[in-house]
Amino acid sequence: MRRSPGPRRLCALFLLLSAVLTGCSPGDEASETVTVFAAASLTETFTRLGGEFEDGNPGVEVRFNFGSSATLAQQLVQGAPADVFASASQATMRTATDASLAAGKPAVFARNRLEIAVPANGSSKVSGLADLADPDVKVALCAEQVPCGAAAAEALAAAGLDVTPVTLEQDVKATLTKLTLGEVDAALVYRTDIRAAGGRVRGIAFPEAGQAVNDYPIVALEKAPSPGAASEFVAFVLSQRARDVFTEAGFEAP
Repeated sequence: MRRSPGPRRLCALFLLLSAVLTGCSPGDEASETVTVFAAASLTETFTRLGGEFEDGNPGVEVRFNFGSSATLAQQLVQGAPADVFASASQATMRTATDASLAAGKPAVFARNRLEIAVPANGSSKVSGLADLADPDVKVALCAEQVPCGAAAAEALAAAGLDVTPVTLEQDVKATLTKLTLGEVDAALVYRTDIRAAGGRVRGIAFPEAGQAVNDYPIVALEKAPSPGAASEFVAFVLSQRARDVFTEAGFEAP
């Protein structure tokens, strides 16, 4: 004679059926994902803020795509799905806004300026911006089409210097890596990236950097898969709490 399923088996079957009907498995708490395209120089700060945002918004997961602002903007124009774009310059943000990708007006949340990165051990023959023009000094710069490269070009022009780099990199992290690997004598990068390097390099400030300060704008995107969470993340980046994190990292207030 066939026996009827016991209470425990009925309970298990009920939980399994509920999971199938709701499209999730037991213990699956994430119900929404926010995809953020962000400048490489925001890697450390946005990773930290993303964790705090998730803590304050149970069920929401933040996923980042860090890279050159220029490259990210082109990916968005070509149809890459994302909820938020945070750029390292107004020029690269215009690529997105000119393509009608923004859900509103971008807001500037931080500013950044360049410093000369040299080895932390004090062995560098570079003490100022003029030294970068010495043909015996190997220099790494960002490519001019990306924000850190455009800022470097402005600063060098303001100083009346002609610098021939041995390498042009596609984002600021790659530029600094050339120095930490010992492939160059100096790199022109953001001061926030020097601070994030944690003592592996030393930064040298120079006055012309003040003439090439980059504004960082952020915006929720028009076709955001998670529009509500996108707006909330943008608001969080513009909050006082986020500003404290940016200041600690070496960014300037807008």
